[in-house]
Amino acid sequence: MRFEGIYTPVITPFGEDYTIDYDAYATHVQYLIDSGVHGLMIGGTTGEYYVESHEERVKLLQIAREIVTGDQLIIFGTGSVNPDASLKLAEDAAKYGADCILVATPPYSLPTQRELALHALAVDRAANLPVMLYNYPDRMGVNMEEEFLDRVGRSSNFCGIKESSGDINRLHMLARDYPHIQVACGMDDQALEFFAWGARSWVCAGSNFLPKEHIALYQACAVENDFNKGRRIMSAMMPLMRVLEQGGKFIQSVKYGVTLDGRVAGEVRKPLRGLNKDEKRAMERVVKVLKSTIAGIEAEGSTQFVETIKSSISGLEVASTEKGE
Repeated sequence: MRFEGIYTPVITPFGEDYTIDYDAYATHVQYLIDSGVHGLMIGGTTGEYYVESHEERVKLLQIAREIVTGDQLIIFGTGSVNPDASLKLAEDAAKYGADCILVATPPYSLPTQRELALHALAVDRAANLPVMLYNYPDRMGVNMEEEFLDRVGRSSNFCGIKESSGDINRLHMLARDYPHIQVACGMDDQALEFFAWGARSWVCAGSNFLPKEHIALYQACAVENDFNKGRRIMSAMMPLMRVLEQGGKFIQSVKYGVTLDGRVAGEVRKPLRGLNKDEKRAMERVVKVLKSTIAGIEAEGSTQFVETIKSSISGLEVASTEKGE
């Protein structure tokens, strides 16, 4: 399986009573598909999987599967503090039509590299689907080190890794020493560096409410290989990245971004709390400036393209006239 493009870790809208608003969720999934993202991650950290029941997580997958009928991939998260729960989630991923599973470290238990590999291989066997690993030591407490990567390499299903450590040296190690494992950017403020090192995909929470802008960076760097343009787009995105990655309210900010975009994002489940008024105003300013700046950069590209076409046509007309003379 090839991971290519923008993958959105989909939010879960909760009502005021903290039950899932499945209608709002379906509407949001349809919006993401219509916006052109390349795939969805259901049951990721941004979706608040850790406060959802098994049945809720599976229903979210089922709804997404009913909506996604094109080429977009559905990656289903199997993360849980209980390894047995991860096995059951993996089984249901295969049963209900996921294209790929996300395999993370069980949090809090701090397994050794061998123990972590045995867990990942067990989850792999339960689903027998392509696997994207999820390395997020800040939340899980353990890095997926070389010993782990060597051990899971016994299964060809392990074909990607969402790298969210924030350690740029790990990106270098993965790109150089494990080229058979596709690296997906999982640390938003390092997206440009990931693309520069050959990553072809970005799992980005901000694409819940700014899909076109995130696609623009992927397009510039991974498709057009225009890193001058990519740097300008990334520079425009950095204030948002600071809010998301360093503001301390990642999921709350993403959900408020969806609200600003006109869809129902709902509440966050406890222990989280929503943004205060000052935080909302800051988000509004950041999003407004980001959208206008990237729209301007994209418009410049369109203008340059039109001018190039006009110049080419003019050149052909001159050549044709000279030939006629």
